[in-house]
Amino acid sequence: MMNFNSVIGQTTTIQRLKSLVEEDRVPHAILFSGPEGAGKMALAMDFACYLLTEGKPKDETSMFGDNDTSRDEAMLRKWEHPDLHFSYPTIKSAAMSSEHQPISTDYIKEWRELILQGSYFTMEQWMKLMKATTQQAIITGAEADELSRKLALKSSQGGFKVAIIWRPERMNLTSANKFLKLLEEPPSGTIFLLVSEAPEALLETIRSRTQRIDVKRIDNAAIEQALVEQRGIDEEMAHRIARLANGNWLKALETMDVDNENKSFLAQFQTLMRLVYLRNLKELKTWSDTVSGYGREKQRRMLAYFMQQVRENFIYNFRQPDLIYMTLEEEQFAKNFARFINEANVIEINELLERAYRDIHQNANAKIVFYDLALKMIVLILRK
Repeated sequence: MMNFNSVIGQTTTIQRLKSLVEEDRVPHAILFSGPEGAGKMALAMDFACYLLTEGKPKDETSMFGDNDTSRDEAMLRKWEHPDLHFSYPTIKSAAMSSEHQPISTDYIKEWRELILQGSYFTMEQWMKLMKATTQQAIITGAEADELSRKLALKSSQGGFKVAIIWRPERMNLTSANKFLKLLEEPPSGTIFLLVSEAPEALLETIRSRTQRIDVKRIDNAAIEQALVEQRGIDEEMAHRIARLANGNWLKALETMDVDNENKSFLAQFQTLMRLVYLRNLKELKTWSDTVSGYGREKQRRMLAYFMQQVRENFIYNFRQPDLIYMTLEEEQFAKNFARFINEANVIEINELLERAYRDIHQNANAKIVFYDLALKMIVLILRK
């Protein structure tokens, strides 16, 4: 953590951040932007740790009478350092009074639970921890006031005060204007680290007062190495997952998480195509009854997976490995099956699956949808 150990890849950006500290050129506000899963928050959190340890003046002492960074490191491991502050979008719960504007402190327990699991996470994960239903998560004006109050206090450890604002584009106008004032007149020794998925949604006046760091997609090699070293994945599987992730560590983790469900979907895809090839109407009816028993969300995920497999099997025919994004099991099936997906039928097969996806979304009778899909597939799959 103290030496950017949480960050996957991004060696150039890490060196740039370290240089800012070493050369005493740290701007008072940095805006991290870039694609999802590239590690913007990981960089911000590890840079905050670096600032609060390596960036501490060596001739100053903390309120505890020392300047030993081991105390800082111990607090940072729990994300409980008194000079590190987080601001993030929150929701208004039913238990809050009508006058109360939610602030980050209201959800500090849930936030710590989230970040202790790691510095790569999504808004969906955060909303789930807050038990959100239909609410929109925002950063309120009261949150900007609370942050201003905290940052007005003197650094307790004799170094920087660091404020990480996660998803600042979710500030309402009141909050954004108050935060702008903080940037215009920053408290002494304060560094603001903004982590944004949509920097264009920020006020231009806020963007202009930050130094922007564009975080690029992670190199596939770095994702592959992290999967092997951190997750114990074998090298061949790590290579395939890294290519599927396309520079997105969150996608790599998601691929691992959905692997079991996708294996189940692959089995259903194989069964469907084999029965279609054999024109086994009785067993196709059984197959239709089986998948119609899935919940509608799972049925839609399965159909989306089928569409992906149709595309991948079509591309497989061109024998260009760099264009193929399959697991080992999927590729083994494609060796014999791909020839049945060709220029004569690929568009209509995809349209058939899209129509089934739409019908399921519109609550059509699943048994009818899937049996109709199976029957029409018989005609298409043998077309050359």
